[in-house]
Formats: sequence, C-alpha cells, structure tokens
Amino acid sequence: MKILEDRILRDGQVLGHDVLKVDNFLNHQVDPMLMEEIGKEFHRLFKNEKITKVLTVESSGIAPAIFTGLAFGVPVVFARKHKSVTLKDELYTSVVYSYTKKTSNHIAISKRFLNEDDRVLVVDDFLANGQAVKGLIDIIDQANASLAGIGIVIEKTFQKGRQLIDKEGIHVESLARIKAFEDGKVVFVNDEEAEDAAK
Repeated sequence: MKILEDRILRDGQVLGHDVLKVDNFLNHQVDPMLMEEIGKEFHRLFKNEKITKVLTVESSGIAPAIFTGLAFGVPVVFARKHKSVTLKDELYTSVVYSYTKKTSNHIAISKRFLNEDDRVLVVDDFLANGQAVKGLIDIIDQANASLAGIGIVIEKTFQKGRQLIDKEGIHVESLARIKAFEDGKVVFVNDEEAEDAAK
C-alpha cells in the first residue's frame, strides 16, 4: 500500500536492528485519514469472506480495526490486556508475550462478544514474532468462531511471525512488508519478491 509505505519512510524511525517507531501516525498519535484508507484496503482484500466481527488487541490495533469495522459495517472487539472491574467472569483468555516490552500479558474478551456464529477478521498494527495474533487465534478457537483471515498493517518479514501463521494455512494480508532495516532506513519487500514468496 503505497501511501502507507510513503508514510513509514517519511515519519517512521528505525531503532536498532528490529524496531520501527510509528508513534507519529499509528500507535500514539493516530492519523484518521490514513486509518480510513487502511480500513478500505482491508475491506477490499477480505470483502468476500462474510466477516461478522473484526478482532484486535489493545491498544495499537484499535485504530486500524475500527476503520476496518466501519468499512465492513460490523462490530469491532478488542482483547483487553488489563483486567477491569467491569470485566469479571465469562471470559475467553490467552497469554501474549511482548518481545518489545519483555513482558507477558493476559488478554481477555467477554464471551458475550464472540461466539460460534462469528466469522472473524483479525486486524493488528504489527506482525513480528506473531505472539499477539497467536493469542487472538487461541481466543477465536475457544469461542468456536471461524477465522476468516488476518490483516496486518506493518509486517517485519525478517521475524518469524508470518511463518507461524503460514503453517496454519491462514489467509494473511499485510499492507506494508518490511524486508530489513539497513543503515537506519526501511527496506520494503518488492512486488517480485512478494510473488516469489507466495509461490
């Protein structure tokens, strides 16, 4: 998605060998116009999947998920990381390890918002090691819901997350695929490389 790649090149900051900071437009300050375009693109990519719910995890996945839900005209559910006094019983839960924060989080969704009739599209901001997506898939399985696909805003292809998902035969679409960080710059997977990887 060219407008997303252009924004990453303009405003993204590479930290070290494997961290991309995008707090200017995605996960601290949010650009709603860009999120609207992201939602429309996910709708285009998954429009034939009969989606009934969009699922994400707080907090950085919420903005792209909301606009995706708007494009589909369906509710958005987000897994909570911190237990709330209003979120007590009847929960689907899973454990997600964050490599950037070096902590494990228990994520939870009320059983009222996900069931066996749902066909779910997972949307998240990043795919790196795949732990957040793995936790959401676990919750979908607990609910006996159907996973229709996974929409990722930014994928770091040099980390193992995509391999974990591909092994399961799940339909994944990433809007910006990063091949490497070289000399503090982002290098994207080009179209030819993407086609070769899909074969």
